[in-house]
Amino acid sequence: MKPSRSEFLPVRGLRYHIRHWGSESAPRLFMLHGWMDMSASFQFVVDSLKNDWHVIAPDWRGYGLSQRSGGDSYWFADYLGDLDAILDHYAPGEQVNLLGHSMGGNVACMYAGVRTERIGKLINLEGFGMPPTRPEQAPGRYVQWLDGLRDAPELRSYASLQQVMGRLQKTNPRLSDERAAFLAQHWAAQNAEGRWEILGDPAHKLISPVLYHVEEALACWQAITAPVLWVEAEETDIWRWIGPKEQGRAEVDRRKNCIRNVTTVSIPDAGHMLHHDQPELLARHIENFLA
Repeated sequence: MKPSRSEFLPVRGLRYHIRHWGSESAPRLFMLHGWMDMSASFQFVVDSLKNDWHVIAPDWRGYGLSQRSGGDSYWFADYLGDLDAILDHYAPGEQVNLLGHSMGGNVACMYAGVRTERIGKLINLEGFGMPPTRPEQAPGRYVQWLDGLRDAPELRSYASLQQVMGRLQKTNPRLSDERAAFLAQHWAAQNAEGRWEILGDPAHKLISPVLYHVEEALACWQAITAPVLWVEAEETDIWRWIGPKEQGRAEVDRRKNCIRNVTTVSIPDAGHMLHHDQPELLARHIENFLA
């Protein structure tokens, strides 16, 4: 494996963990992980890149080794603010190559439509956005949020690293023992009682009181000026979030077609965690796009 190194950076009042691979003199490629994930998740893709890249991948606030927000909720706009500060630190005034997976892909697309001048090329891995909502859902959503505040969410702990591996492989049966063992040691850490706890703030599980306004998100996507590589997994399970496959497929295509300069790639024999399932093929598409 290509070695990575850690850096801790103050970002908007929080201590952020930033993972680096490659020479600092090499072209930069920023990678943004998804929900309940962490920066080390990109190790297999980084290992598969043929060219020399300086890959910079943060652990989002409340994930991995980055500091938790200290509150009981996380707000999507804060990810944009954090990303803006990170890019200002490492590439002030420059255009960057930006890649995001799932939630990180949603952050990347929103940011690319807001800070159009900052993005040279954008790669979106399964960042489709959230299901559409209706205004009449608002009262019920606030009830869910308020009820959630009464009972603080918790994440299960595990007796051994092997159990953590099993949890990862339950979510993604394609994950080999070797890859699961690597991810487990970065996804969890031992507590004072010797049990393994997921390195993610349980507050991430609390439902947001703010409805997802898809048309507002797409207005940002329409403003993107950078070329975009849109990468889907042929065996994705995102339909359980977006909706039944036939309607969900039409909605995903509608959203993708809002982007003016988009190239679509489909990765075979891969699920939502396509960067774990097919890192070699994904790396080839990434480097062809960035060439």
